[in-house]
Amino acid sequence: MSADSHPTLPPVRLLPDAELARDALAAPLFARAVRLARWAGPDTRVDTGGELVPGQLPEAVALLGLDPADEDSAAHASQAWRVAVDTGLVEVTEPEEDVADPGEADGDDREFGTAEPGEDLALVTGGTPGDVLDLWLAALDTVLADAAVPALDDLVDALDAGGEIDFDQLDWNPRREADFLDGVLANLYLLAVAEGGTADGPVPLPVLAASMVVPDDMGDPTDAVLEQVSDAMMRLDDQFRQLEPIGLVEFRPVDEELMAEAEDEDFLTAGAGSGSAPDEEDVSRYGLVRLTPLGLYGIRARMLEAGVEAPAVGELAGKGADVLLDVVSHYSEAAAEAEIEQWLAGRPVPEAAAELLAAARGADAGGPLRRLRCQQALAPAGAEAEPAVRAVLDDAELGGLARVWLAERGVADVPAPDEEMVFWLTVDTIAAQLATGGADGGGAGAGEGAEAELPLLIQSLTAHHAGFFEQAWRVEHPATAHVLEAMGRLHPDKKAAKEARKAAFKARSRGV
Repeated sequence: MSADSHPTLPPVRLLPDAELARDALAAPLFARAVRLARWAGPDTRVDTGGELVPGQLPEAVALLGLDPADEDSAAHASQAWRVAVDTGLVEVTEPEEDVADPGEADGDDREFGTAEPGEDLALVTGGTPGDVLDLWLAALDTVLADAAVPALDDLVDALDAGGEIDFDQLDWNPRREADFLDGVLANLYLLAVAEGGTADGPVPLPVLAASMVVPDDMGDPTDAVLEQVSDAMMRLDDQFRQLEPIGLVEFRPVDEELMAEAEDEDFLTAGAGSGSAPDEEDVSRYGLVRLTPLGLYGIRARMLEAGVEAPAVGELAGKGADVLLDVVSHYSEAAAEAEIEQWLAGRPVPEAAAELLAAARGADAGGPLRRLRCQQALAPAGAEAEPAVRAVLDDAELGGLARVWLAERGVADVPAPDEEMVFWLTVDTIAAQLATGGADGGGAGAGEGAEAELPLLIQSLTAHHAGFFEQAWRVEHPATAHVLEAMGRLHPDKKAAKEARKAAFKARSRGV
């Protein structure tokens, strides 16, 4: 990530690859695919599509410990085989032409395709965690492709007299369906990684469906929109049932009774209204879903492949302090703290402190936020950082920050700042807080807390300086006029706010 490249998504906190790989191996569908790959051999027969012939399915069902009396068991075994083939866990040699199952005709000696364990099967036990995760991602692609296909009942209904699928009747567009599912998963990812998001809690299915259907600027949704949300919920219910076995999501399906009532207007209103969740006591009946830690990894990997900038906490650990401060300036405070902590781990404190301070300099618009994050990074540092901090005491941009750091640690011989430095630090501090989005919005996402606290900070900083605004407009800081204008809007004292606006005009007039 370059120093001038700012991520558009909050950073996700991922588990270590080793833990994610264990989760991948434990995912039921992936585990079944591995077992079938180990079972594949000279007696395993496949058709021209590489699928197990029907006569082989009972053996595969038994191997996987599935209930042979369950009509879905054969489908589960077939899906696991398809995953094994698509991921390279199994290597198949297909017959030259489609043939019947040899068990269905006595003495049938026609040729069938063969199967054997693929080279990639060795990676399951002998590869790195990254190798396992690559195999799992390939399996995920197969499952997502399957999930975008219409339900079997819909396909049967769309068959014409000649046995061909009438796609006009089916109203199915593969690209559209795949894009819809990708959009749903992207929304689920965003809900999970957003500050205060749902990474540790499930998302009601109506909320997720509404996020794909209800326009952002719509007030109360129309009956037609509610019906679209209901339809989307039913599609998602079917799709998440398919995605859960690969370990992507934890899913509680829609209550069967509600599914039977899907055409009822009360169901539409209760389940989908304007993107809000049903009553808390009933919410689970409408379906709940969350991405697992493995799911967060998988969706992020797909986003990265699609060219989306989706940062992860810890990926800046090997970058320089200039890149670190620039990027975390656009993170929330909690995310910045987590990233900084990993950056500092393993670095000698004196060198890290000096590098951070050097990177914090700058008269550009991002300077105040860099210095704020630098101060945040140095906060836990001990006496080892003191020499680097003392070295910048006379620096016009960092001297105030250094004095604050030393004073907080009770150092006795800290030289008092001159008046020019005090005013410069005040402007810089407020500029950094404004840049977090607290009052102006659109910054690093400090949130409602910062918006409420900023007027109090402004009042506190100005209360200790008589004639503050008469001096402040003269401060040689690139954000002086911007800060004074904000103080004119936010200062809780009307008289002081008026003085701030006058000072901002003077600062603008002199080009500051």
